Amino acid sequence: MEKKIAVILGDGIGPEVTQQSIKVLNAIGKRFGHSFEYSYGLMGADAIDKTGSPLPDDTIATCLAADAILFGAIGHPKYDNDPTAKVRPEQGLLKLRKELQLFANIRPISTYHALHHLSPIKSKQLKHVDFVIFRELTGGIYFGKKELSEDKNTASDDCTYTAAEIERVSHLAFQYAQKRKKKLTLVDKANVLETSRLWRRVVQEIAAQYSDVTVDYMFVDNAAMQIIINPAQFDVVLTENMFGDIISDEASVLSGSLGLLPSASVGNKTALFEPIHGSYPQAAGKDIANPLGSVLSSAMMLDHFGLTAEAKAVRDAVAWTLSHGFVTKDIDPINNYATTAVGDLIIDHIERNADGERRSNNASLNQSTII
Repeated sequence: MEKKIAVILGDGIGPEVTQQSIKVLNAIGKRFGHSFEYSYGLMGADAIDKTGSPLPDDTIATCLAADAILFGAIGHPKYDNDPTAKVRPEQGLLKLRKELQLFANIRPISTYHALHHLSPIKSKQLKHVDFVIFRELTGGIYFGKKELSEDKNTASDDCTYTAAEIERVSHLAFQYAQKRKKKLTLVDKANVLETSRLWRRVVQEIAAQYSDVTVDYMFVDNAAMQIIINPAQFDVVLTENMFGDIISDEASVLSGSLGLLPSASVGNKTALFEPIHGSYPQAAGKDIANPLGSVLSSAMMLDHFGLTAEAKAVRDAVAWTLSHGFVTKDIDPINNYATTAVGDLIIDHIERNADGERRSNNASLNQSTII
């Protein structure tokens, strides 16, 4: 198989974690006989510095010509700390979602037994946690009309949804649920918000087309609590843009590190894959960032291409590094490995399992052997 992949390295740790994913994809290509062609584009603070725009037209064209997009992270303190900035890195990502019609964000939430001690949640609550959040990505309050009064003492942000916007992401979520445990939870605030009441009505209508999927409804404040006290109850969670942004970040603490979680944004034209963490500028260039969120995002990309065995090979390699303590500083501040070293270990696992045999307990790393 041959695929064209657009790469947006972005800001902060984005370039270094994304480079590990590219190394992993190349290892997969070599093992399974695929060819991945990469083209690069600018976005975020890096793009502003070089072009004056957070999302140059050339980057949009590059993404539209690709089969999928691999994205690092955006953001920089000089914009975060300046509320008066007219041009901001995040504008590039919002624009890209609109231009590519990336209307659904998919965030799998799972835990690793070896890392339960890192989570603020008790280990007994983390057993059997395996759910997916479907977040609508191009509507709602983030894209609504924004106003600030002349005296700057009154502000408003409109939250608007159409039935069509709700339908398209809902169908994806229901179809995903059919392949899993056949349970879907709609998270809304239908007791207060008119947009939430529209969401609930549309989802109830669509549910009739998926009779094998059990549907329940949960207010967002309760959902935020349930994700902490009983996260294993969820299978597929469906929600609107802002609620999804908040609860998916909340759910990320279950894994023990923000650096572990991947995501996909899908739409009508192509799909974008990125770790959920931010640009973490304090760690940029130090070779200490956790690349696993990006690497697992590349596994989601392989699934998107229909390469399920290849995606499994990546996930198996990631699980192997975690279970053997080959982790970065965010997971173990004392005994840790560099970003590039973790990437090399994942590649080593992929290559050594090419014959289908069980991996040796020894792993080579920069000409030395780890037992």
